[in-house]
This record gives sequence, C-alpha cells and structure tokens, in this order.
Amino acid sequence: MLIDSHCHLDDYEDLPAVLERARAAGVERLLAIGIGEGPETMQRALELAHEHPQVWASAGIHPQEAHQATPEALAKLETLVRDPRCIAVGEIGLDYYHVDNPDVATQKNAFAAQMKIAVAARKPITIHCRTSELATPAAKAKYEPADAWGDLLTLIAEHWTPGGLPGIMHCFSGSEEKARRSLDVGFYLSFAGNVTYPKSGVIQSVAKWAPADRILVETDAPFLAPIPLRGQRNEPGHVALTAQFVAELRGMSADALALQTTANFERLFPVVLQG
Repeated sequence: MLIDSHCHLDDYEDLPAVLERARAAGVERLLAIGIGEGPETMQRALELAHEHPQVWASAGIHPQEAHQATPEALAKLETLVRDPRCIAVGEIGLDYYHVDNPDVATQKNAFAAQMKIAVAARKPITIHCRTSELATPAAKAKYEPADAWGDLLTLIAEHWTPGGLPGIMHCFSGSEEKARRSLDVGFYLSFAGNVTYPKSGVIQSVAKWAPADRILVETDAPFLAPIPLRGQRNEPGHVALTAQFVAELRGMSADALALQTTANFERLFPVVLQG
C-alpha cells in the first residue's frame, strides 16, 4: 500500500476515475491539500474527504495568498481544523519566487499565525518553501537578501518547535544542510516527482540518505509528474513511480519502500488508522 502525502484534488473533473486509478496503482490513502484558490475555497479538500473515505484533508492559506490571511480567514481555518477529517494545517510557509507574491513581512505574519492555530489544534503542518535563487531579476530585487529557508527555520524555531509537534517538508527540494536542520526539528521529508528529474542530484542525494523513518512520497498532483510522464497532468496513482525511483536510490524494493512510507504516514497521522 502507498499513501500520497500531498495532492491537490479540487480541479479534477474526473475525480472518481482518478481515485480509481490510484487504487489500482496501490495508493489507498491520500492527503488532499486544502488551500483552494484562497481562503474562500480552502474548505473544498475537506468536503472531498467527507465524500471519499480514502481521502483525508488539510486546510491552510498558501504563502502566495498570505495577504488574504485576515482575522476572518484565520477564524475559518480554526473551524476547519477542528474537523476530524482535517488532519493537518497546510500547505503553509514562505515563497520568495514569484514577484507578485506578498511581501516578506506579510508572508511571515500569515505563516506564524497559522502555526499558532495548528499548535492549538495539536495537528501537524505541511510546509511550502520556495527561495528566490532561481527567480526572475524582478523577484530577486524584491526578496533578496532575504532567505526563504533561513526565515522559515527561524519562524519554526520560534512558533512551532516549542509545541513539540511534527510536520512535513512538502516536495523537499532543499540542500542536505536544510534537510538535516528540518529533521532536527521533527520534520518528515516528502519527495515528489521532481526527485526523478535528471538535474535533481541534490534532492536525490537527500532521498538516498534520509532516515528511513522520516521519509514520505507524494505527487503534488496535478503538478510535477515524475519521469517518464514529465509534462503531463499528474495524479495520485503516479506516486508509485516516485516511490519506485526513491526505492532504487535507497537500494530497497518498491514494496519495502511502500511499507516504510505508509508506516511513517500512519505514525505522523495515527487518526487515519481509525478509518
């Protein structure tokens, strides 16, 4: 059995067929990320979780929408995370890549506020972090010298670590140093389809050595389809391809990798064992 630890299901017009293909590929549980197109629609993943037993949900305000983290939106998030089918807050974090994203202070404030909600609800967070290193010159001018990873880890140390809760570094794409620092503060590393790409040597190195009990696999569907489907629409069933790739990196069978990542997810979210 495999679990897709991070996918976006809101916009599939053929969702029943997508879920059936996932089941046929051995993907029996999915974490649907509840960011919607902003706070007004972040409940959609939770609605899907109530419609489909194999789907669980998160809820959160993406850093690209941080300017919409109003008191009303945060109050809505507090309500959503009290639902038993909502098992995480996210994806939340920092994104210094797109020039039209909110400014640094706005993103930091939204991130901190949502961590506080997650701590109060005693639910893990799933993190989005994108730096400005490969951004356009305009984005670099806006965000540098600020460092998304540095800011992220500083805020986690202040607002998250004291709560003693775990979390997920979604679509982990950082350096080995960032991986070690993430592990040190209790985070799991989740690997998406981009780990299969030829130029992803650093990510592949991390996926190879990361502790077995702290790794997950995901699709980030409908984005980041793995090789050999790169460029196509991604969907949860394709997490099997990413899992196979990571298993080969680690010198283990695909079945063993599936068992390990499933056990890790169930340790992180024990509520899923209750059905």
